[in-house]
Amino acid sequence: FQSVSGIPGCFLSQRERIKVRENGHPTPPALPMPDDHHGKNASRDIGSDDPQRFVAPLPARRGRVGAETDLMALKATIYKARVQFSDLDRNVYADHAVTIARHPSETDERLLVRLLAFALNAPAGHDEPPLELAKDMWEPDEPALWQKDPTGRVTHWIEVGQPDEKRLLRTSARVDRLTVYSFTASTPIWWRELEPRLTRLRNLTVWQIPAEQSQALAALAQRTMALQITVQDGSIWVDDGTRSVEVAPQRLWVPTGG
Repeated sequence: FQSVSGIPGCFLSQRERIKVRENGHPTPPALPMPDDHHGKNASRDIGSDDPQRFVAPLPARRGRVGAETDLMALKATIYKARVQFSDLDRNVYADHAVTIARHPSETDERLLVRLLAFALNAPAGHDEPPLELAKDMWEPDEPALWQKDPTGRVTHWIEVGQPDEKRLLRTSARVDRLTVYSFTASTPIWWRELEPRLTRLRNLTVWQIPAEQSQALAALAQRTMALQITVQDGSIWVDDGTRSVEVAPQRLWVPTGG
C-alpha cells in the first residue's frame, strides 16, 4: 500500500483511501481525550473547528452547594473618615471616626449620602447605643445603618435609596423608628407611587436629598477623608478643607404628630 503524509496506507480504511485520492491527504483520526470527571472517555476530533477541542474536562466541584461562588466573592474597599459634626440648631457636637466597607457596586454618591446619614443620626453622647453601618448591599436583610438596644433589638432602621413598599411595611412593624434617605432624580416618582400606601406608618420619616447636591457630595469621596459637617437653619454644609457642599434635605414624610 502507498503512504500519504507519513501515514502508511495499510492503516487507512477504504473510505479514507478514497478521500486521499480526492483531496490528496488523509483525514486525521479522532484521538482520545483523558477520562472526564464522570468516568466516561471523552474524545474530540482534532480536525474539527470546535473551540473546546483542546480543553480538558473540568474537575468536579466539591464541598457545599454554591461553594464555587466563594471563588468570585466580592471584596470591600475600605474607606476611613474623621467627621467633626456640629448641629447649631440643636446644640449637638460630636467627633466620629468612621470605617466604611464599600461594596464594589456602591457609587461615590451613595457612599457620601450614607456617611451624611450617619453623622445626622449618630447619638452625641454615650448614654445611647451607637449607630452602626450595616451591610445592606451585602446582606438583603440589613439596612444601610441601624441602632440597636442592649438586647440586640433594632430601634432605628435607616435606608439609603428607594426601598419598596413591602420592605418598608415589614420593617416598620419591627422597629421604633424607620428613616429613608433618597437621593436620585427619580425620587419624586418613587415617592408619589408609595405615599398613598404608607400613610398608616406612624414611625416613618422620608427625606429627599436633591440629586445635584448628592452629586456634589460625590466629589468629596476619598479613601481617607477629614470632613466637617455643620447644620444651621435646616441647611447642612459638608467641608473637606478645600471644598464645601451645601445640602438642604427635603422632608417628604414625617410620623403622625412628628
